[in-house]
Amino acid sequence: MNYRPILIVAGEPNSIFLEIFFKSIINNSFKSPLILIVSKDLLIKQMKSLGFDFKINLINENYPNMSKLDNKKINIINVNYNFKKSFEKISQKSNNYIAQCFKLALKIIKKNRYLKLINGPIVKKSFLNEKFLGITEYLAQKTKKKNKVVMLIFNKRLSVSPITTHLALKDVHKHISKQKIYTHIKLITEFYKKNFRRKPKIAVTGLNPHCESNFKNCEEDAIIIPAIRNLKAKNFKVEGPFPADTIFIQEHLKKFDVIVGMYHDQVLTPMKTLFGFNAINITLGLPFVRVSPDHGPNSSMLGKNLSDPKSLIEALKFLDK
Repeated sequence: MNYRPILIVAGEPNSIFLEIFFKSIINNSFKSPLILIVSKDLLIKQMKSLGFDFKINLINENYPNMSKLDNKKINIINVNYNFKKSFEKISQKSNNYIAQCFKLALKIIKKNRYLKLINGPIVKKSFLNEKFLGITEYLAQKTKKKNKVVMLIFNKRLSVSPITTHLALKDVHKHISKQKIYTHIKLITEFYKKNFRRKPKIAVTGLNPHCESNFKNCEEDAIIIPAIRNLKAKNFKVEGPFPADTIFIQEHLKKFDVIVGMYHDQVLTPMKTLFGFNAINITLGLPFVRVSPDHGPNSSMLGKNLSDPKSLIEALKFLDK
């Protein structure tokens, strides 16, 4: 039986990603072929610095049948990157390298629609340069799915999804709409039906403390409540709005599969408090399955060989089919 390959963009070269990748494959056996888009020289250098020893299988983008690869060696598609030391300070030096890795990955996936994608952490401030809010939006633009994708932080016990992603808090209220809420609930429901053959029970938070405001036309009354009412009429399993300060108590968590919040930290902070890094970031709405570990480059841990690979392992396990 051939398993669908997982294409992996290693991301920021001066991050902990290669360390957690080595840790993920040394104690786990994955059936899906893993194909890493990375600088071969950088991988070898960091591998030796961290004390790992893997054999390498160098292939190119035109490899005839990627589903027939195995994981006895690390399968690599090389992208050149100039560096002096195994681990360097994060800077804009890597921007072109990262862009070339994503460009190559999207080109390969366009020719091989059955491939799945994982990307390592990216420093948004330097790589995206204020052109995109995050990698979710970057990939949406590159695949012509702008405003049609959703970030889902997935855990089997509970998942969360922010309506707005990497926005300044002062701008959040400007980017909440009935259409965005509808798109979120629809794509999340489709994801659960496809992967778990059931409709998820979804809770939606309010934006304001206690879901109320002293101002006329507060977001709950003008946008969130009408959106939920409309979704219920279309037979989606959605409830709310709930105050964000109480929705995450244990009594409520047993009732829902997903909590949809209005902004990033409103749902990701309690999610990480509950599960740490035992969750994965899934982008819904792209023409392919895209997952990333739910953490950043973590430059303070660079080269120390102390990073936890749990989130990447969960991402690989989720796609290993």
